[in-house]
Amino acid sequence: MKNKSRKIKVVAASVAGLLHVNKKIACQDCFNYTIGKNLVAVVSDGAGSAKYGKIGAKNVCETLCDLLKNASFTKIESEVIRAVKVVREKLLLHRFNKTKNEEGLPSFAATIVGVVYNEGRGVFFHIGDGAGIALHDDNKYTISRPANGNFSCETFFYTMHNWQDSLRFTKIQNAKSILLMSDGLTSFAFKSDFNEIEHKFIYPINDYLFNEKSLIKAKKALINTLNTPKAQKLNSDDK
Repeated sequence: MKNKSRKIKVVAASVAGLLHVNKKIACQDCFNYTIGKNLVAVVSDGAGSAKYGKIGAKNVCETLCDLLKNASFTKIESEVIRAVKVVREKLLLHRFNKTKNEEGLPSFAATIVGVVYNEGRGVFFHIGDGAGIALHDDNKYTISRPANGNFSCETFFYTMHNWQDSLRFTKIQNAKSILLMSDGLTSFAFKSDFNEIEHKFIYPINDYLFNEKSLIKAKKALINTLNTPKAQKLNSDDK
């Protein structure tokens, strides 16, 4: 993320975790981004327990980017809520939703970690685990932390009946870089309490991606980082 007078560079990638690779299951993580009046980026993790979690993740990434890229930033929170409602309405009519009502939505369960950024100001919007990090000058940062249920393996999804109760907004100002991730990365991107980032992990990656002029090289480096044996051993989930 760079200021208005410079170009905005986006580097994004997803890799399947060993758990899915060994079972020959496709990666359930999705991402999308777009630039209109706003920069919008969204990461979604389709629930492994949901039959169509990948579809739920793909739909929310694409629809939120489309609806929020030119949305009014002064009322962005209500615009995010409206956009999520549109995704849910799409899934009500999806050909794989046999019930054609909310009873079928859990089959598309997925999380949301997203950001809308406009001229030095922005907001994270977040349902479930995964995380958002905005890096500022002087090693300061703003975090949108993961949220789990009563157990560490439980989280929240936008397909739940009470999804708005789990929707969180975090305002950010003057971000130098913004990072979004699914829960496959949070275990080594943060300290164990999720109150602090792992500086030795986050800053070297950010510095390289920020300064690498070749987008192809930057993306390749990101994929390699996500797919190292150490990363896969630390967390076998999709990243």
